[in-house]
Amino acid sequence: MANKVAICGVDTSKLPKLKNAELEELMKKVKAGDELAREEFIVANLRLVLSVVQRFSGKQSKSDDMFQVGCVGLIKAIDNFDPSLNLRFSTYAVPMIIGEIRRFLRDSNSIRVSRSLRDIAYKALQAREELTRKFDREPSVEEIAVFLELPAKNVAFSLDAISDTISLNDPVYNDGAETVRIMDQISDNKSGDDSALEQIALRQAIMSLNPREKEILTLRYFIGKTQMEVSGEVGISQAQVSRLEKNALDTIKRAID
Repeated sequence: MANKVAICGVDTSKLPKLKNAELEELMKKVKAGDELAREEFIVANLRLVLSVVQRFSGKQSKSDDMFQVGCVGLIKAIDNFDPSLNLRFSTYAVPMIIGEIRRFLRDSNSIRVSRSLRDIAYKALQAREELTRKFDREPSVEEIAVFLELPAKNVAFSLDAISDTISLNDPVYNDGAETVRIMDQISDNKSGDDSALEQIALRQAIMSLNPREKEILTLRYFIGKTQMEVSGEVGISQAQVSRLEKNALDTIKRAID
């Protein structure tokens, strides 16, 4: 989206750039009820909306929608802004624009995510931006967790929870004559009934594990930690981690064989 010029029919390369003094004068006219000044002020701040949309870099497919929603936040900010606060309008408007976009992304997500999980995810996204600038590379989940002073598994769960879902009909390759979709790359060697029963058995097997075994499997196979790293995090020896991991996997294997 960084290279995108047109968004919602607006040519962003031609958006006006006004100085702070000019914006302040326009705002005075807006508060005096000048509708033409209000329209001019909105257009003059569309770059502000665009800059906020660009923060949500992982949502390119929704950039047009986010821009429209961001404009709603901009208008709310204009209507509620108090010039006597001696505050820059952009400082006041950005949180409102971000809030509107976040609500849109939350409400349009096909999977409902709890508010606490969303809050962690958005803090993690902000931390990732800050650490990327600091390290000149994308930080790991563990580095983000340390920065936020949260468990790595909580950060990983939250980021996964707000990630975009994909459709089995989404194309992965197109040569002009034939389209290969995700569903075409998935093999199915079992009947639907067998697969459903296997999934039920797998869920029951995982539910039967004790909390420590579940935690170890999460750290090992979801977050990708080594047995030594898991040992340090849960406070037991590597040999105990290895034994508990093996027992958990054996339990799951017996349930689905």
